[in-house]
Amino acid sequence: MERDYTQEQKYLKAKKRVEKIRGFYIHVFVTALLIPALIFFNLKFVPEFHWFYFAVTGLLFGVFFHWLGVFGFDKVGLGKEWEEKKIRELMEENKK
Repeated sequence: MERDYTQEQKYLKAKKRVEKIRGFYIHVFVTALLIPALIFFNLKFVPEFHWFYFAVTGLLFGVFFHWLGVFGFDKVGLGKEWEEKKIRELMEENKK
């Protein structure tokens, strides 16, 4: 079930994918800068309560779900390739 894409369509699809990947890397970079800053401010100004754990957990969940949206489903085997493979398998079963 391969689609025939023109070169322009392939380019636009690849460009969109690169933009998503770039957005993910920016997210990781910003998170990597924020975590130490949050820890510093927490320990400097409110050392008796470590609230930074909550903030760091939220940031890491955000990065994880962003990763899942950009790379994840293909990495865990549930991406487009898996769908196409499963469709072919089911079509073969129906022929028997």
